[in-house]
Amino acid sequence: MTRRIALLPGDGIGPEVLAAARRVLEAVAQRRSTDFEFDEVSIGGIAIDETGSSLPQESLRQCEAADALLLGAVGGPEWSDPTASVRPEQGLLDLRQHFGLFANLRPIPVFSALMDFAPLRSDLLEKVDILFVRELTGGLYFGDRHEQGDGDFAYDTMAYSVAEVERVAHVAFKAARGRRGKLTSVDKANVLASMRLWRRVVEGIAPQYPDVELEHLLVDACAMHLMRSPGAFDVVLAGNLFGDILSDEASILSGSLGMLPSASLGEGSFGLFEPVHGSAPDIAGKGIANPIGAILSAAMLLRFSLGLEDEAAAIEAAVLGAIDAGLRTADLAAPGDRGASTSEATEAVLDRL
Repeated sequence: MTRRIALLPGDGIGPEVLAAARRVLEAVAQRRSTDFEFDEVSIGGIAIDETGSSLPQESLRQCEAADALLLGAVGGPEWSDPTASVRPEQGLLDLRQHFGLFANLRPIPVFSALMDFAPLRSDLLEKVDILFVRELTGGLYFGDRHEQGDGDFAYDTMAYSVAEVERVAHVAFKAARGRRGKLTSVDKANVLASMRLWRRVVEGIAPQYPDVELEHLLVDACAMHLMRSPGAFDVVLAGNLFGDILSDEASILSGSLGMLPSASLGEGSFGLFEPVHGSAPDIAGKGIANPIGAILSAAMLLRFSLGLEDEAAAIEAAVLGAIDAGLRTADLAAPGDRGASTSEATEAVLDRL
């Protein structure tokens, strides 16, 4: 059976890291007797330059025909004007909304061989393995009232419905049930009405998961505890804005943002998979971008959208083996060491696949 994967390289280092992930997927297909068909799709700043839209209709059509989407990165200084009517990030937001991808999974593993690259003491990083579940299509980013204007006043609205909170909370509870059985729900219920609804709905769902320990943390307290005692967390559930900020904060626990993948899922198996790093225009075209986040995103694609658990696990084991054997890209290299190039890092993974 042939599986169709839409590749959305995007901007900056996106094309470079996505090319690496494609090579790994092609190796999986060859060695595991699995067939993949790839369609390259335009999105982000490059799509704006080509068509005037960050997600052209032809791109959306190609995505609709795919079994899963693999994205590189979008954005760059050429399109950084926040007042522009069309911005690269809009294409990504439109994809999430169009396909109903309401749950963003961001795993934060700590690789023992990379502990020295994190800004925290190594003893604080022992046994750290966090999964963020971020609500992705509601909250402040998708509130129905926004006012930018040219004057001295602007506003956005943070809105959540019971149904929106329920569906993402179920994803988080189920994830915790399959891990260490603890769920931390993050809100700002002491100040925000939408967050009081969030806490009430999560609390109401908890009895359906008696094997999961639930705790509530205010977002500011959670930000502190992530740096002070990260090993105490298992699954962290948060709204769109708070989940975005906290998962980026926690990414430093792995040593580099370039190491981390993500999955955006809806009700079915279809999903959008992407490294959590940005487009990094300052290093684009230099061949030094870290491809591991994109490669691990490809592994998540195989697991969640295509049901290929063995193949996903093989990629993850190959990445771990390469890191344990000393693989260090430029973002992780010691002072004076150039680090492995994007292609060298990819070969290191392929050698161990």
